[in-house]
Formats: sequence, structure tokens, C-alpha cells
Amino acid sequence: MVTALPPSRPVIVRGADGTRLHTEVFGPADGYPIVLAHGITCALQVWREQIADLAGDYRVIAFDHRGHGRSGVPPRAHYTLNHLASDLDAVLEATLGPGERAVIAGHSMGGIAIEAWSDRYRQRVAERADAVALINTTTGEIIRQLKFLTMPRGLSRGRAAVGTQVVRRFGGIPTMRAAERPSRRFVATLAVGQDAAPEVADFVYDLFIKTPRAGRGGCAAMLMDSLERRHVNLDGLTIPTLVIGGTRDRLLPIASSRRIAAEVPNLIELVELPGGHCTILERPAEVNAQLRRLAESVGAPERLSS
Repeated sequence: MVTALPPSRPVIVRGADGTRLHTEVFGPADGYPIVLAHGITCALQVWREQIADLAGDYRVIAFDHRGHGRSGVPPRAHYTLNHLASDLDAVLEATLGPGERAVIAGHSMGGIAIEAWSDRYRQRVAERADAVALINTTTGEIIRQLKFLTMPRGLSRGRAAVGTQVVRRFGGIPTMRAAERPSRRFVATLAVGQDAAPEVADFVYDLFIKTPRAGRGGCAAMLMDSLERRHVNLDGLTIPTLVIGGTRDRLLPIASSRRIAAEVPNLIELVELPGGHCTILERPAEVNAQLRRLAESVGAPERLSS
């Protein structure tokens, strides 16, 4: 049975460059806020399991990244880590009250957005966040972490070339021919584990197909810069940090999460779940429980169900 999203309230949010960022708020208006940032070629609906569970007790805020879902599709040059960081800051400004702080969770590219925000808006971290959760994400140097690209050192250039093609194909960069659009099997192989339910794989692929081609391409091009180099430092992420990784993640292997856990200044816990890249869909009960514990650990009041 497919989990449906509960009723929501739209919020008008604009990025620093004027791009419209589709944002929805779920749950009680006076609930403690939990902000959710999705990954590349997805949309806020990818958090359906978390929203349906958490919105009964918390005010859940979810948004579509630029070029994704129902958000605006800006020009090609407007897909950078700076834009990701400023978009997240804009969502926080528009949805949180004066002096209000939230738990912020990011999956994949959403985690990168949180990292970039903490690096570029350091003074805002303690002002707007009580804690963060980084789920199936990375700080860069992706190529050397991809299990299916393991090659001898002497062939590192070839590995980088293959990695570039994988990212190009997954992102559907506009310069590619329409016939080269990734297949359902290719997307599923990267995005979910072998044990994932077929419905989960189909859902992820449908989100991929519905993502505007320019958004997919722009974000893929942005992430290509992270193939062989580190894209952010974590020393600005001084608040309590939960790290969740999938032990069977082919896109961003568990080594990525382990490295983040070893480097964040204020680690709460590293949680390794038996799943692929989309643990939020593959292991929703465990992820939901972790997010609840994270909110409770920073003093978020849980509403009593009537």
C-alpha cells in the first residue's frame, strides 16, 4: 500500500535569485519544526514515509530543490552549492518564526545542501538549527568511494571518465541525446538496494522522470565538480549531528557516511542501515525512529496524540 501525504499548507519561498521554491508544511502549526531536504532527481514526496509518520507530532517542512518537483527551473548557471545553501536558508527564513530553531534532515543532495549551508552561513547554524541529520550523503571525492568503479591506481583517469559518464547519465545532462535517458533498471541499481520492494524502485524512477531535464542536468553538472575533490568542510557544522548511511548504497557507499561521522565536530551517532541509497524509503521505520530520537534529544516537545 502506497503511503499518502497528509494535508499540507503551502508557503511562498523565493531563492536569493528569485527562483520559486515550492514548500509545504505538514502537521500542527504549533509543532516543533523538522525540515526535510531531498536528493537529486527527487521531490518532497520522496519523504512520504517520514512526513506521514512525523506530521502527527511535529511541524514538518519540506521543499523542492530548484529545478525539481514544483519549484522553478532557473537558467543553467544557477545550479551551484552556493544556490543550494542560500535556498535552504531562504526556506528556513520563510517557515521558522523569530528565534525558532529546527531539526534539519537532508538526504543525498539534501545533505550536501545542509553541509554547504553550514559552511557558507556559519553564523546562522546555531540560530536556526538545534540538530541535523545527514542521510546517505557525502562531502565529495565521490569517484574513489564508488564500489563499482574500483580499478588499479594506474587506471584512475579511466575511473574518473567512467564516473563522469555515470553522473551524466543519471542526471540526464541536456547535452545528451534523448535516447540516452537512463533506464528504469539503471536508476534502480544506483538508487535502491537489491532487497528494496519493486514499488520503491518504481517510485524513485517516476520521480526521476518527472524531474525537469534542465534541473537534472544542472544539478548533475554541479555534482560532477565533486567527483574527484572535496566540496565542503564540516567544521561549521557545530550542532548535534546524526549520520545515517546504507551498507548496500552503490551511489554513495557507507564509507561516505563513516567519513562524515569521523569529521563532524558534534556527532551524536552513526547509524548504518541494511539498505541502498534510499534508506528513507527502504528502511522508513528505522529512519523515522532516529529522527524522532534526534528531535527529542534536543528538547523538542512531542505532542500527545488525542
